Amino acid sequence: MILQEFPRPVHVPEPEVKALLRDAGVAVPRGAVAIAAGDVAAAAEGLTSPLVVKGFGPDLLHKSDVGAVRLNLASPAAAAAAAADIAARVPALSGFLVEEQATGGVELIVGLVRDPGFGPVLLAGLGGVWTEALRDTALRLCPVSETDVRDMLASLRGAPILYGSRGGSAVNIDALVRLLVRLGGPGGLWESLDLGEFELNPVIAGQDGVIAVDARYIPDARYAPSARSRTENAQAAPAAREPVQDHESGDRPPENSCKITRGFGGVFEPRGVAVVGASTSKPGFGNMFLEFYKATGVPLVAVHPSATEIAGVPCVSSLSAADVDYALVAVPAERCADVLRQAEGIPFVQVMSGGFAEMGRAELEAELVEALPSGTRLLGPNCMGVYCPRGRQTFVGGGLGPPGGMALISQSGGLAGEVIKVGERRGLAFSRVVTVGNAADVTPAELLRWLAGDAETTAVGLYLERADEDLFGALAGLPQPAVVLVGGRSSQGRRAAASHTGGLVSDARIWQALAAQTGTALVTSQDDLIGALSFFQAHGARLGTGDGVLVIGPSGGASVLAADAFDRAGLALDPLASEAIERLAALGLGAGTSLANPLELPIGPRTRPDLVRDAIEAIGSFADVIAHVNVQSFFTYGDAAEPLYAYAEALAATQAAHPGMRVTLVTRNGECAPAGVEDAVRAIAAGAGIPVYRSMEAAATAVAAGKTYGGRHGAA
Repeated sequence: MILQEFPRPVHVPEPEVKALLRDAGVAVPRGAVAIAAGDVAAAAEGLTSPLVVKGFGPDLLHKSDVGAVRLNLASPAAAAAAAADIAARVPALSGFLVEEQATGGVELIVGLVRDPGFGPVLLAGLGGVWTEALRDTALRLCPVSETDVRDMLASLRGAPILYGSRGGSAVNIDALVRLLVRLGGPGGLWESLDLGEFELNPVIAGQDGVIAVDARYIPDARYAPSARSRTENAQAAPAAREPVQDHESGDRPPENSCKITRGFGGVFEPRGVAVVGASTSKPGFGNMFLEFYKATGVPLVAVHPSATEIAGVPCVSSLSAADVDYALVAVPAERCADVLRQAEGIPFVQVMSGGFAEMGRAELEAELVEALPSGTRLLGPNCMGVYCPRGRQTFVGGGLGPPGGMALISQSGGLAGEVIKVGERRGLAFSRVVTVGNAADVTPAELLRWLAGDAETTAVGLYLERADEDLFGALAGLPQPAVVLVGGRSSQGRRAAASHTGGLVSDARIWQALAAQTGTALVTSQDDLIGALSFFQAHGARLGTGDGVLVIGPSGGASVLAADAFDRAGLALDPLASEAIERLAALGLGAGTSLANPLELPIGPRTRPDLVRDAIEAIGSFADVIAHVNVQSFFTYGDAAEPLYAYAEALAATQAAHPGMRVTLVTRNGECAPAGVEDAVRAIAAGAGIPVYRSMEAAATAVAAGKTYGGRHGAA
C-alpha cells in the first residue's frame, strides 16, 4: 500500500496509523488507499473478499457513527459502490481505505493515552460494541513488562472468554501479549508517539493470532517523545543502601563543610538550621519553629534585620550570613523569592508559606524556583518541613520520638504531623519524614530515589494528592516496602477524551495500576497508612516469605465477620490440612464446632492462655496468623487484666518460637478495658515484634499490604 501525503489533521488518518502499526510488528488487514470513490475498485484488485471500505477525513473521528464504514463487500465493484454511497452521505472526505475483512474472534480494545499526571498509560479490555456497555478494561503504566500484561489480561471480568470458557476456543494469548508489549513495553510504540490518545478498537483475537482492525491516533504536540528517562527509571536497579553521608568524611561533618552536599542527607541531619520570619513583637509561625528547634538542640540561628536575638536564639541580619545546611522561610509569599536569593551556599531551603500555585498564583511559585541560587534546593512551598529524630529536625511540638526505620513523604504537612504523633503513640519509630507541599522543586520521586539507598529506612509511606511521571520509576526501583495513601482520587476531574481509551481512564484506576506494577500497597485512610507502616515495622525482616493466612480467636460470629474482612482485602483463608485438624482434636478442640479457618478458639479470663500457642503449633504452615481477642470479655466475665496479659505473652512466645511466622494481634472492643491496659498489651506485643490493631478490617488491610510487597519482591 502506498500512502498519500495528507495535511496533518487533529487526528492522523487511519492509513498512516496502520502503517505505524505495521512498522511496529503489529498485524493489520491487507489494504489499499483510494483518494476518490471511483478509484476504489482498482485499489481493491488483488485483495481477497469479503472487503471493508472506510472513509477518512480531517473531521471524521468516529467513522461508524456517521455511516462511513461498510462491511461484507463481495467484490471490488461492490466496494466501489459502497464508497460512492459513503461519499454522498459524508462530506469533506480525504479518501477511502479498502481492506480485507478479518475473520471472527474475540473483539478487544487496546489503547494508549497520556494521563495528565502519570504520562503514558496502556489500556486493554473487551472491545467492539462491548466497550462502552461493559467498560471491562485494565490499565498499566508504560513501560509494561510481559508479566504486567498477563496480569492485566487475567484481571478482566471477561478473561474466561480469552482462555476458552464453556467449551469455547481460547485465543492466542501469547500473540495478544506480544501486541500489548509492542505498544506499551520498553522500545514500544508509545515511545515514538506525540501521545495524546492512540486506540485500536477492535483488535480481533483468535486461535491463530491477533489483528488490529481499526486504529485511531490523536497526537498532542506538547508531548514529543521523551521515553528515555521513563524507560530507564522503570528498569533501574535499586540504589545501594548506604548510611547518610552528605559530607566528606566522619560521623559528623567538619565545621567548614556545610556547603558540600550529596543527596538529601542535609535535609534530615543538618549541621545547623536558620529560621526566617520570627518576630520580636508579633510572634507567628517563625517563632513557633524556633521553640520547636530549641527543644531538639539543633544548632540554630534566626534571621532578623535588626534584632540580635529572639527568645534566646542568636540572630543574623540576612540569610546570606547564616552558616547552615537548612533554612526555614516563614514570611509572606510575596517576600519569599527575595529571601531565597540570599541563600547562596545553603544546600536546602524550605518555604513554609502558602499563597502560591495552590491559590492560583503559579507565577509567584515560578519566581521562587528562578530565585534559587545555584546548588540550592527548595522544599515546598506550602509545606511544614522535616522530621528526623536522628538529625534533631522537627516541625511538630512535643519533643522528638525514638529514631526508627519508617519514612514518610507527604504533600500535606498537617496529615504528616498526625501520622507522626498518632504513629508514635502506637509504637512507630521514624527515620525520615518530609513534607513537600506544592513540590515546585524537590519532588516525591526524587526523595524516593534517595530513600532507596538510605540504610536507616526500612519502609516508606506516602501521602500524595497528585502524581508526576517519575513516580512510577521511583517506586519500581524502591527495595523497601511502601504504602501509598492518595487524596482526591474520586474528585479530580478528567480532561475530555475524544477516544474510548481516554474516556475509560480514571485517576483511581491509574493509582491501582501503579500499585499493582510496583508492589506498592494502596490504602484509603490515614489509619490504614499507619497500620501498614506498623506491619512493615514489626515484620519487615519476614516480609516476602511463606504463604497462607490463618485467623484464630473466640466467637463464631466475629470469625465470620473476620472472613468477610479478609475477603474484601483480597486475602484467601485456606482450609486447614487434615493432619492439623487431627492434632487440634487431640487438644480437645472442635467439640460442638467445626475446625476450620477462621478457627474458633475459647479465649477469655477463665481459659488457659497458652492454648493459642498450642493451637498454632498444631496447625503450623501458615505464614500469617491473625489472633483476635474480645477485650471486653476479660472485664465482663472477670475483673483483672492479668489473663489478658498472659494471652499476649503466649502470643509473644509463639512469635519468638517461629521467627518466620508473622503474628498479628487484634484487640477487639479494646475501649472496654480500663485505662492503661491496652498500652500494656501493646507493649508486650511490640517486644516480640507483633503489631496490634483494634479491628479485623484494619488488620486485614495491613496484612494485605505485607502480602502486596511479598508478592512482588519476595519469595512466595
